[in-house]
Amino acid sequence: MKTFTAKPADIEKKWILIDAEGIVLGRLASIVATRLRGKHKATFTPHMDMGDNVIVINADKIQLTGNKRNKPNYWHTGYPGGIKSRTTGQILEGKFPERVVTQAVKRMLPGGPLSRQQMTNLRVYAGAEHPHEAQSPEVLDLASKNPKNTRS
Repeated sequence: MKTFTAKPADIEKKWILIDAEGIVLGRLASIVATRLRGKHKATFTPHMDMGDNVIVINADKIQLTGNKRNKPNYWHTGYPGGIKSRTTGQILEGKFPERVVTQAVKRMLPGGPLSRQQMTNLRVYAGAEHPHEAQSPEVLDLASKNPKNTRS
């Protein structure tokens, strides 16, 4: 029996809608990363973009365990003395709270050109509205899959 390798014509992408309200960030990111890569499919091929298109709504209402909401994130501007920091809580309450989810998913994917291409299949929205109703996405309920996925 030969090893199956998917051809571009064999790839079938679906649209998945995930409501992130009350979901723990790390668990959400790992499930989304798996869906983006396509590892949930029996025809998974590592060098092909097999993943689904994932829409995450209510990204501003995710939950963090422990004291991670107060943990600072550091970056450097490139100038001398240009180290900056902002806590995850400040980012979630700021102008772009969806960046927390995007970065968590990005860091769970392997680095390289393919993962950058797979990240284009991720759409994250802070509110409950999204402009992808025409694609009729399939709703994936993470809260009911495992009780550890949610926090109150």
